[in-house]
Amino acid sequence: MIDLKPWGDLNTEDMEKANLLIMGVPFDGAVSCGKGAALAPEKIRALSRYLPATTETGTIIKNLKAYDAGDVAVDLDWARYYKEVEDRAYDLMKTDKFSLFLGGDHSVTIPLHKAFGRYSKEKGLGKIGVIHFDSHADICDTYDSHKWSHACTERRTVEDVIGTGDLAYLGLRSYEIEELEYFKGHPEVLVIKAYDVFKEGYLACYHKLEERFHDYDAVYFTLDIDVVDPAFAPGTGTPEAGGLTSREILELTKLLIGNLPVKAMDIVEVSPPLDQENDITSWLALKIIYEVFGCLDK
Repeated sequence: MIDLKPWGDLNTEDMEKANLLIMGVPFDGAVSCGKGAALAPEKIRALSRYLPATTETGTIIKNLKAYDAGDVAVDLDWARYYKEVEDRAYDLMKTDKFSLFLGGDHSVTIPLHKAFGRYSKEKGLGKIGVIHFDSHADICDTYDSHKWSHACTERRTVEDVIGTGDLAYLGLRSYEIEELEYFKGHPEVLVIKAYDVFKEGYLACYHKLEERFHDYDAVYFTLDIDVVDPAFAPGTGTPEAGGLTSREILELTKLLIGNLPVKAMDIVEVSPPLDQENDITSWLALKIIYEVFGCLDK
């Protein structure tokens, strides 16, 4: 199937008829290594035109409609841009529809988390948390002399949005010394390493997340594509060997979306220019997205 519009048969141009909202944040000005993530929203949308409305197991997605709100156009004034990202994301979240954001480098999650905090406070949600899939912890106080680096995402979040006990990681396998010291001082942060997924299996690791978040009112799920091993996802700015397989990321994503109170998520750090052949990483991101669609099709 080739469709002229992104998301094919799932697309609707009427926001009221949608039960899923999508927004792109094409910004990669905070990366510390390879650039290109700013082009991911455009690439993922372009590839989505080829996909029929089905899951990998052959289930037809019948009830889900997606409204694409477009991109937040990049502004050279970084503070002003992040405020616009936050405001536009908040406008989507406050509809109580599932919100999906396409990055961009991982720094764009800073304003997205702030929007999630605003939404949760307005709705009177008591317990909110963040599940962060990544090869890196992104909890430095500053990196490259800036507090909005993509290596500082969750440090800003625990300052402004959630408590440290409301943060969980999966897939970590590369750290700054500062981050290891932070974890030592904050054992309440749930850290599931990539090695744990290998040693214990993805299902046992999911159960740790389920135990932590099953009674939460709302969870934000942020997925850095470099949580996946570069053998499966080479097109990313800071690839790290030893990561999850494409099968593991699909299964874990389905478990999270299908069973935990995830209200919003993002996929970040996909860099089409750094892909090897045939847009491997962008196709994986799109596969993950369509499995999310399948979980939401109720």
